[in-house]
Amino acid sequence: MTRRSDHVTKGVERAPMRSLFYAMGYTKEELARPLIGVVSAKSEIVPGHMHLDKVAEAVKAGVRMAGGTPIEVPSIGVCDGIAMGHEGMKYSLPSRELIADSVETMAQAHMFDGLVLVPNCDKIVPGMLMGALRINIPTVLCSGGPMMSGLVGGEETSLSKMFEAVGARKANLIDDAKLQEFEENVCPGCGSCSGMYTANSMNCLSEAIGIALPGNGTVPAVSSERIRIAKYAGMAIMKMVEKDIKARDIINDKSILNALACDMALGCSSNSVLHLLAIANEAGIDFDLNTFNEYSAKVPNLCHLAPAGATHMHDLNRAGGVQAVLHELTKLDLIDCSQMTVTGRTVGENIEGHEIGDTAIIHTVDAPYSKTGGIAILWGNIAKDGCVVKRSAVAPEMLVHTGPARVFDSEDEAIDAIYNGRIVDGDVVVIRYEGPKGGPGMREMLNPTSALAGMKLDKTVALITDGRFSGASRGASIGHVCPEAASGGEIGLIHEGDIIDIDIPASKINVRVSDEEMAERRKAYVAPAPKVKTGWLARYQRNVSGANKGAVMK
Repeated sequence: MTRRSDHVTKGVERAPMRSLFYAMGYTKEELARPLIGVVSAKSEIVPGHMHLDKVAEAVKAGVRMAGGTPIEVPSIGVCDGIAMGHEGMKYSLPSRELIADSVETMAQAHMFDGLVLVPNCDKIVPGMLMGALRINIPTVLCSGGPMMSGLVGGEETSLSKMFEAVGARKANLIDDAKLQEFEENVCPGCGSCSGMYTANSMNCLSEAIGIALPGNGTVPAVSSERIRIAKYAGMAIMKMVEKDIKARDIINDKSILNALACDMALGCSSNSVLHLLAIANEAGIDFDLNTFNEYSAKVPNLCHLAPAGATHMHDLNRAGGVQAVLHELTKLDLIDCSQMTVTGRTVGENIEGHEIGDTAIIHTVDAPYSKTGGIAILWGNIAKDGCVVKRSAVAPEMLVHTGPARVFDSEDEAIDAIYNGRIVDGDVVVIRYEGPKGGPGMREMLNPTSALAGMKLDKTVALITDGRFSGASRGASIGHVCPEAASGGEIGLIHEGDIIDIDIPASKINVRVSDEEMAERRKAYVAPAPKVKTGWLARYQRNVSGANKGAVMK
């Protein structure tokens, strides 16, 4: 069988390439085997990535055991928590495109026969998958696993509570000593932050879609089982190379619906909408926001992990993890069990016998948290192309809300108003010019949502934006408003004091302004100048699509 790597290892013409391999210490025997790219995002700036060298080494051991030659290459990764609330967050979502480009570049330039992707945190997981799908070669994703929860005042806690503690301190609900106790204890070690935030959402969905091994989404980073999974991932890629099973054979129109069903059941981050759309785009799958609401209407929400509830990823793992959730959803015929996975077995074979181990953590389909899924898409005269809310993290009393608009043209302006007590019960905070183009980069806004929660306003104040929210956000936080203000969207025409109606169960969001008045406002509207004029963010700003298309590069 001809291999991709033959282009760099076989024949007289490839003697110069072989000499460069020999310069790195590779042997003739190693070059005779399939070359497997191990893309590691290990760094010393992301807690979820600080240990990925150990995971990558285990992957490489698995590849060698199964007769391949592993070749480790690097990937960048932004820590969203460290980048939060300042200019650095503009680079977070755009970094997904850089990561996809780099995976494509390294795999194509060096003709790897297969890939094992070793990411862990937010944009890195979808970015790596997007790159692999472009070139469509055998691929396995093996993440670094979730962080354990912290302990503050005898209660399990996580990063979302840390951000909320800032709001509580600003409101003088806690003192400096309590704030420091949170600082030192909410994040106890390596791994992706311990709630159902974006990183863990995407790692769980990678498992549900079949591109990662069972346990990938929930086995803790500190567990020896994580190392065993990594070794098995190295072995699995060799079977995929042997059978020529490619990334798009695993990620297809049916398997992505399995991931969407899992998303709704788990109550994943609203960012999963962006990333599933982008992944589907790279796989050539027709997939849009309407499908999210179709599934939200029929898939029950079975889990309330942080920030929606008090449980964390290690609890989900103990209760049976993603495999138990998928097994439970089969009782409503919501999972296509025939789909192939990187185990070499079907979804149905993988989940057979995986019953829920603790119904306090994973509810049954007969007693769900809600009969509808964790994510909802809203439509209306300020979101003609849709917007997104993590419904499972919204208090029941905020599912329907009417209030006056408090309008801000940046996250920074809104934060200043919240911290200084200018936002009151009933308000609808509108933050615009923070979308993919307007930001640019569509900053996550954990600071304003957590400040509202910390000040006990999350059950009385709504927040809407053309930007996005962290998976750690809770409350009536409605993001991804499309079209965004910078593209002429109606969110840019809202005035201070306009009355906004939000009806999440009915999938509606509207401002009480007539079409005629909107037309008059549009005539008087003057678009602001781009915020960024240099660097690669300026290129991103020019070429990025709307959030309703996954904020992918055109």
